Amino acid sequence: MAARKILFVCLVAVSSALAQVPDTPVAPAPPPAAPAPGNGNGPVGQPPQNGNGNAGKTSPFGQEVPTFDPGTEVLTFNGKNWNVTNNRIFQARFEKFLNAPEATSSDEQQYRAIVDRMLDLLKPGNATQQNVDAAFRLLPYASRFDFDARLCDSLGDAVYSVWQAQRNQTRLARANEALEEAAKKLEWNLQSSTEGRRLQTTPNNARSGGNNTGRQGGGQQPPQGGGQVNPANSTDYQTSAYTRQLAERLAAIKANQVKKELSELQAKVEFQAMMVQFLMQRRFQHVLLSTRFYRALFTDGDTKLNLGKDATDLFQRSTGMPPTVSLVDSMANEMIRDIAEGVKAFEFLLEKGEMHGATLRLQEVFVTGEYLPAVRLVPRTKKRQCLEFAQKSYQLISSIDVRDYTRAELLVADLKRIASDFDDSKPTQAIEVARVQQRGLLAKARDALLNNDKATFEKALTDAAAIWPNSKEFKEASEKLFGQGDVVQKTLLEFDQLRSQRNFRQIWNDKLRFIAAAAVDPGRKEALEKVMNDMQTIEASLLRAEEMARQGAYAGAWETLERTSTQFPDDPKLNQLRADMTTRASDFVAVIRNAEKLEKKEQYGSSLAHYLKAQKLYPSSDFAREGVNRLVKHVLPES
Repeated sequence: MAARKILFVCLVAVSSALAQVPDTPVAPAPPPAAPAPGNGNGPVGQPPQNGNGNAGKTSPFGQEVPTFDPGTEVLTFNGKNWNVTNNRIFQARFEKFLNAPEATSSDEQQYRAIVDRMLDLLKPGNATQQNVDAAFRLLPYASRFDFDARLCDSLGDAVYSVWQAQRNQTRLARANEALEEAAKKLEWNLQSSTEGRRLQTTPNNARSGGNNTGRQGGGQQPPQGGGQVNPANSTDYQTSAYTRQLAERLAAIKANQVKKELSELQAKVEFQAMMVQFLMQRRFQHVLLSTRFYRALFTDGDTKLNLGKDATDLFQRSTGMPPTVSLVDSMANEMIRDIAEGVKAFEFLLEKGEMHGATLRLQEVFVTGEYLPAVRLVPRTKKRQCLEFAQKSYQLISSIDVRDYTRAELLVADLKRIASDFDDSKPTQAIEVARVQQRGLLAKARDALLNNDKATFEKALTDAAAIWPNSKEFKEASEKLFGQGDVVQKTLLEFDQLRSQRNFRQIWNDKLRFIAAAAVDPGRKEALEKVMNDMQTIEASLLRAEEMARQGAYAGAWETLERTSTQFPDDPKLNQLRADMTTRASDFVAVIRNAEKLEKKEQYGSSLAHYLKAQKLYPSSDFAREGVNRLVKHVLPES
């Protein structure tokens, strides 16, 4: 459960804010030759080549981490809640999955064989140098398949980057060896210069063996006031030059050591970021490939993930352990096992006729392991058995959201007929609560009308209509209440209430009565004419869509309803038929939605490709043609 909870949140990306350091290692200057005795000129050292002293450092950081409640399937992020299985995107993707064939094509089989072969080559105890190279050579073959989405190319690039970093470390190590050799020579020169200085500064009163200032030993005393160079001054200059050059060599060695450590750390952080990205994308087989490549490439035993504080805390709260490569690997293996068991549970429940449980299990494995072979190999005949139940479930949710409890009651009865294990307690409870509340408000409106309290009457009736607009009890009570007063005034009051509720459909259904009542009120007459014009537009759109649907052009019917719904989003009949057409043209709708989303992100090339794909699915598509025309101006602007 902890692994599932982490996988349903957006893990915080790892920052790549590493300071840029030169790739070229510091090269040593040629070592100076030992000076000739008594020349007084020491060699001039060369400064190290890096000279900048900047050390890169990592600064991985995290942002606010979303949380997922597996019990309610609600994702909370940035103060907002989303039900994972109750949104338009998930419904479209899930229905597309239910209608898709099982992945048994030759390409799918070849891809799975390549991935299994790489996993076998890299498994613990089998990841020799030859096997790692063989697995690396298989990555380009796996990336050729569309299903891979070129993730194996990304993995191959990451492995190549690590090898490049390791070769750079080898160059830095060789440079340090040369610098160490130069430093040893400088130390020897410095030691020789220091010993020579001690010999030249022997005291004047030394006994036998004096060779500089004493007369014994055969030496001559230098003339007074002569112009010869003092040997002690020359030796001091040579010593300082050797000391400065030795310090420069030691600083260059230290700088190369820092670069070596940074190069390895940067390669680790980038590889770990890709590994976590695979986990976020639910590509569990790629997670296993990346963790096994990681262990083969980095043999220092350090497997800690460099994540931000929020993501690290999430791992620790969920699993009780800090994030490591082993933890990510075990999570991926656990999710693969859990998904395989979920598929088995789905098939068993399907055999027992428990459609509700089977659909829920299939939703769970689809959300978690959409890309795993165990999910993609589920036969389409079995998935299609869940399609009717899933569609009616989504319609039930939509009906309750718009307070169409009359239709919700019918859907609950259908779902109980389809699935013997369907739990209708929540929708039935919502319907009964709405019925009780509306009855109380209708009684309040009746009392207010008897007491001639017009304000209370109007408010109670409006509130009752807002709870359940099309209930049978509301219609009957409204007719009885309005029958107690003037027919015209009651009709005008009802018209005002329906307008305030934006229930134009009800006005249209009873248009003759409202037209007769509004004839005596110019202001309401103008408003009624606008409602009638709008409803005529909606009805014309519904007729066109129904005709297209009868001809099998579900995509065209959806386009007609979608364009009209942007102008009249509150019409229940329009929304109901639009939801039905969305389900029937799910592939086309999904492509159009993706194209619009990419266009908003200014990814014009990808958006254009989606529009062209939609046009291929439905050549007469106005949305696709308009999208292509818009994007061509961006992709191919006029000179």
